[in-house]
Amino acid sequence: MIDIQLTGLVKEFEVGKRILDGFSLQIDQGERVGLLGRNGAGKTTIFRMMTGQVDPDEGTVSIAPGKRIGLISQIPVYPEGYTVRDVLDTAFAPLHAMEAELADLAAKMADGDDPGVLARYDKLTAAFEAGGGYDTETRLNKVCNGLGIEDGMRSRPFDALSGGEKTRINLARLILEDTDILLLDEPTNHLDLNATEWLEGYLERFKGTVLAISHDRWFLDKVVKRVAEIQDGRAELYSGNYSFYVEEKERRYQERLKQYEKEQAKIAQLEAAAEQMRLWAFKGNDKQYRRAINMERRIERMRTTDKPTRERKLATRFGEREFHGDEALVVTDLKKSFGERTLFDHIDLEVAGGERIALLGDNGTGKSTFIKLIMGEEAPDSGSIYLGPSIRIGYLPQIIHFDRPDRNLVDTMLYAQNCSTQEARDRLAAFKFRGEDVFKQVSALSGGEQSRLRLCMLMDSRINLLILDEPTNHLDIDSREWIEEAVEEYGGNLLFVSHDRYFIEKFATRVWMLENGQITDFHGTYGEFRSFRERQEQLKNAKPAPEPEKPKEDKPRRPGGTKELEKQVRAAERAVEKAEVRLDELAQEAEEAASDYLKLQDVYAERERLEDELAHLYGEWERLAAELEDARGS
Repeated sequence: MIDIQLTGLVKEFEVGKRILDGFSLQIDQGERVGLLGRNGAGKTTIFRMMTGQVDPDEGTVSIAPGKRIGLISQIPVYPEGYTVRDVLDTAFAPLHAMEAELADLAAKMADGDDPGVLARYDKLTAAFEAGGGYDTETRLNKVCNGLGIEDGMRSRPFDALSGGEKTRINLARLILEDTDILLLDEPTNHLDLNATEWLEGYLERFKGTVLAISHDRWFLDKVVKRVAEIQDGRAELYSGNYSFYVEEKERRYQERLKQYEKEQAKIAQLEAAAEQMRLWAFKGNDKQYRRAINMERRIERMRTTDKPTRERKLATRFGEREFHGDEALVVTDLKKSFGERTLFDHIDLEVAGGERIALLGDNGTGKSTFIKLIMGEEAPDSGSIYLGPSIRIGYLPQIIHFDRPDRNLVDTMLYAQNCSTQEARDRLAAFKFRGEDVFKQVSALSGGEQSRLRLCMLMDSRINLLILDEPTNHLDIDSREWIEEAVEEYGGNLLFVSHDRYFIEKFATRVWMLENGQITDFHGTYGEFRSFRERQEQLKNAKPAPEPEKPKEDKPRRPGGTKELEKQVRAAERAVEKAEVRLDELAQEAEEAASDYLKLQDVYAERERLEDELAHLYGEWERLAAELEDARGS
């Protein structure tokens, strides 16, 4: 059954500039589809068409009859004084209406025995129960706990929340409404890692249809099974998740490039032949002239394939300053509080040269505050932060601020950097600010464009400690890849706060997890850290293994009793050898899967499990071997 049918959509907001130019997409019931495209390609416009906020200039939008749509980016206006709990309760409005009618019917039944009232009461009671009317509080608590909506937040006025908090509450409301079609517009932008993983788990169990706009590549890999990319106003379809889309897009590009080059070679050959025929025609050969004209017409008909293009990468890299010394950063007994709330206390950390550290934790745990302490923008309550004498910091904050947002981009570069006008324009062009764009006021830029401009200014600095606070937060996938390319070539110290798991897995060689006022310092990749945490959780929940029974010494050993022990020792040896061989295989698989982070996670998880098993096997083998030695000696 088709849930969504978009056919031939055309939309232009400026005359002659079509955002959508014949966009068509069919989504069947239960499908999970990712809608991709650069910023401004028309993704949100399509969502607004589906909810009736925007009408297409041409084309049709069809939603299956009776299907309810929920849009995450559309935050309704609620009555003044509504609390978060009031907003969440609107998800149960139909159930509350049933409850009120049931109370009214119960009052009527108390006054008499009207068969019609009794029948209506029975029917409504069944519908109320089937709709989860007796389970609303449990459902609400599960969703709120998953999305990190604490009890204290539920009593706050909805209007007093930040935009990100309102988005999170709206997502919870949509989930509680149990709509048939979920339209998710950047659903992970305001969620921490735990809430994002909870949402992914919910979507795995969700029976309805999902259409998601997201720049979170890990989320797309986990959730979507098909990708629709907006290219020149039309839909380019890919039957797989994000990783499949990346590989398939490159394959299609190479195929189109080969087709174009083959066509150009054929055109060049025919042009040479046509030129020769024209030369012969000058000598009075009219037949050759007609052949040359026909051939040139044929050449024009062949010019049907445009040269395929792809996004240019950032043509720049961070300037680096050589690091001297043993310690880049030392944190000693650090404490920071705000009022009666202690963010963290007794923090001791040491960073050597060349380390790449991800600072992780839930929203509100103090990650950005920790960065500000390092930058000297905040003062600690106690303790100290020491930076090596040769350390020079480059800092990209989460919220970008410019002293003079009224200046245009060129003037901003000229005042901030020691460069000429041409150098300023060249650097801006390397970050895709070209043509008239360089004369825009900084205040007119989007959040992502301001991050890109600040990054452009940062690139010229000679640094050896790069600090990034949510560097990919406002960026589309192309822009995220540009930053990653620059960071990949940077060889100095890196400390970054991020909820972008793709970015974390790609760059972190050490993880600082900030939770409960302490920092867990883990030396390893993000995938290894996840496996470590999962193993810890399993050990915490595991029941203690029963101790093996000790052989009773007072019983005389039967002759030939060592044969069974020898058999058990050989079996233990084989189990150890098998586990060791598999570990070697996993090491090879980890190298082969270096660019496939999902597969790499599975490999790391199996390796961690196998190492635990191998430790147990070694212990069992040693115990049996010792028993055999004792048996032979007796």
